[in-house]
Amino acid sequence: MNLTKPQIFPLPCIRDLRGNLSVLQYPDSMPFKPMRAYWIYDVPSGVVRYGHAYYSQSEVIVALSGCFDVVTDGINGPQRFQLNRTYQALFLPPLTWRVIENFSTNSVALVLSSSLYDEADYIRDIDVYNEILRSHEIK
Repeated sequence: MNLTKPQIFPLPCIRDLRGNLSVLQYPDSMPFKPMRAYWIYDVPSGVVRYGHAYYSQSEVIVALSGCFDVVTDGINGPQRFQLNRTYQALFLPPLTWRVIENFSTNSVALVLSSSLYDEADYIRDIDVYNEILRSHEIK
């Protein structure tokens, strides 16, 4: 699986009368080997998970329960993705600014990362991020 821009991609969905099952498995249904997983939950109504980007890390985000929006910006311009299906995932490559908002009640966002936590990989200031993007456009 070779993804290069922010995009939603389908996950295998095995339908069964006893309940459905979806899977993320590298390399078949996952664009990178996951090194870290975390989940976001119990987000109060109206709260926005403010943005950041990574220099080198990629992410895959799945709505395990409920729905929410992921708003991105970057080389491909601003985009809004609504995640509300457990059999869909959102790929975010490095240098993609992302904000997560509009969490429904009881929503759970699973985030899989291509690398271990490294504070030095984070870009937390939007002005710094925009300067980095400008320098990439010049090259």
